[in-house]
Amino acid sequence: MTQSGSHRILIVEDEDAVREVVSFNLEREGFAVTGVATGGQALDASPAEYGAIILDWMLPDMSGIDVLKRLRAEPTTKTVPILLLTARSAETDKVLGLEFGADDYVSKPFGVAELVARVRALLRRAARSPSAREVHRAGAVTVEPETGRAWVGGRELRLTRREFDLLVFFVANRGGVFSRGQLLDRVWGQDYTGGERTVDQHVAQLRAVLGDDPAEPKLIETVRGRGYRFVAE
Repeated sequence: MTQSGSHRILIVEDEDAVREVVSFNLEREGFAVTGVATGGQALDASPAEYGAIILDWMLPDMSGIDVLKRLRAEPTTKTVPILLLTARSAETDKVLGLEFGADDYVSKPFGVAELVARVRALLRRAARSPSAREVHRAGAVTVEPETGRAWVGGRELRLTRREFDLLVFFVANRGGVFSRGQLLDRVWGQDYTGGERTVDQHVAQLRAVLGDDPAEPKLIETVRGRGYRFVAE
């Protein structure tokens, strides 16, 4: 039976044992899995054709972050869900992965059941992403959910998938005040298991891309004790 793109998973992992165990468990859950051991092989494997990519941070030919940046720079793979595997425990390293476009991360050693659940959550969130041919505008900000493109004052923005999803939500719900927990549920999805601080990090990144002064933000306001509000003149 032919698998749709959303059911195909690309695993980029140089440890044979890890790659084989993960592949076996994903295949048992009905996914079609392709495993490669290097970043170069991943980039040559038509990554845009996969529903999600599991990407190890430490690879023999280049870092997973380099692969991640190259995937996010290409229009065809800009929005493919990517889960980063990392043995690096420092929070700054995990934040770095999110900043460069990873949708989620799992720290090694990990439970295979958790990893499979995270992959399913990524696919569900991707399926819920806006796909209708529509345009949202709020002041100088314009977003096109279908194309994954956004502009402010005519300047096109370079956004990660998560930043884009957050901006779409803010623009579509401008004027409303949303707590960090509400933003996690509405943008990251109820399956997301990370902490609320990731919302603050992504808001800070989004402000920087928009050119919104964090000291006196004009677009994404911090409502003390309540959360964030997107405003537009």
